[in-house]
Amino acid sequence: MSSIQKAQHISKCLQLAMMLEVSTQKPGNVSFVTSFEKTRVEHFLASAVVAGPSFQSAALRGVAVARGRLRIENLGIGGLIKDCLEDVASWQQGGNTILGTVMLFVPLAVAAGMAMSSKPRGCFDFLVLRRNLDLVVKATSAVDAVELYEAIDIACPSGLGGAPDLDVTKADSKKRLLEENVSLFEVFRLATDYDDICYEWVNNYPLTFDLAYPYLSEQLKNKSLSTAVVHTFLKILSVRPDTFIARKMGRSKAQEVSKEAQFILELGGLETSKGRERLCQFDQTLRNAGNACNPGTTADLTATTLALCVFGGYRP
Repeated sequence: MSSIQKAQHISKCLQLAMMLEVSTQKPGNVSFVTSFEKTRVEHFLASAVVAGPSFQSAALRGVAVARGRLRIENLGIGGLIKDCLEDVASWQQGGNTILGTVMLFVPLAVAAGMAMSSKPRGCFDFLVLRRNLDLVVKATSAVDAVELYEAIDIACPSGLGGAPDLDVTKADSKKRLLEENVSLFEVFRLATDYDDICYEWVNNYPLTFDLAYPYLSEQLKNKSLSTAVVHTFLKILSVRPDTFIARKMGRSKAQEVSKEAQFILELGGLETSKGRERLCQFDQTLRNAGNACNPGTTADLTATTLALCVFGGYRP
């Protein structure tokens, strides 16, 4: 497999994962049958298509690192994320659709590009992939941090503000990042209690690799993709209160949502009438609260879990 072919394969895996995630009717999220006032499924589909070239570029840089043609310190992770968000913003009008997913996927694409796999169907050794991820995120610079902040400016996500330091909403934060030489990894370290995208980066994607992926893999053995993905979404949410909800509505509300997700799983989820009824009520309750009670971070983690499945050879 040539470098271009490998990068294209990685991009296709990540794009497919994004489309599979949004295609599933998860509580409080956009799907083919549910939407928010200004954000619909077509906005997510457009985003997934447009993100492909950025994922391919990220993978090619990973290949270049593996072959000694690029220093890992010069990967430009922040610029890759920023370029991707610029493209996404120019191709759809639904607002912030995939910021969190892109922040998780770009390092994953680079790490996959660095992994020279000999497994069939372009599969990847997850031990190698995870080791590469750790190297990639720790090699980020202050310039990467500034470009990530600029990417956030482009996406304009809600629910920001109140970070312990170097708040992305503060006018002087970008200047301070450069003056104090604070890397993107260090910025995310500051925000691990505030945002689970940052938590994943700093801790080598534990929610994805250790919690969600084994659970989804087991679910897929005897359940449909839709059921397996919804149950995995609920599993993540039950274990980890959604940090988007926590920022918007407080930790107690996020914990309340997590308890309900756990209860639905205990009822059998989509496999029992009581579980389905409770899930429907849960979805309506979340939607009644508007975007503030959207488990968006959980959706990003679900997408990343699906990416691992596709990397591992899963095909719908």
